[in-house]
Amino acid sequence: MEDESKSESRRILAVDYGRRRVGLAISDPTGTIATGLPTLEVRGVADAVARIAAARTELEYQRIVVGLPLRTSGEAGEMAVEVVKFANALRVATNVPVETVDERFTSSEALRMLHQTGRKLKGNKGQIDGLAAQVLLRNYLEMLPPSRESSPDE
Repeated sequence: MEDESKSESRRILAVDYGRRRVGLAISDPTGTIATGLPTLEVRGVADAVARIAAARTELEYQRIVVGLPLRTSGEAGEMAVEVVKFANALRVATNVPVETVDERFTSSEALRMLHQTGRKLKGNKGQIDGLAAQVLLRNYLEMLPPSRESSPDE
């Protein structure tokens, strides 16, 4: 019975963590389409964790992916260490699997997308965080194996 409920929805929440702004994106129930959500203005880790955990009922996510800001060399810096602590706090608060994934270049891709639409960076920083979460989620979804629901044998 439990396997049936898991196959019904593969909603994944992507989080682009920042100390003041947290970008969010959510997948559709099939786990194939990434949609940006409004960026959260937060007052630190505890505030961000509490607000994301409180949104679980509304968003119905079963997994969270958090962007890990590695340096271009692949090394973890101070912010990456903070993000790992944030991800661990999310895991405890939400009781869902939380995975950190390399987010190098997602912000630059989000910035490029913003420029392509003719919008400027000024006044759109929150939008960049949301787009970065959407890029992160899209890349993550592309790495996942196809849903078992679509298998004709089952």
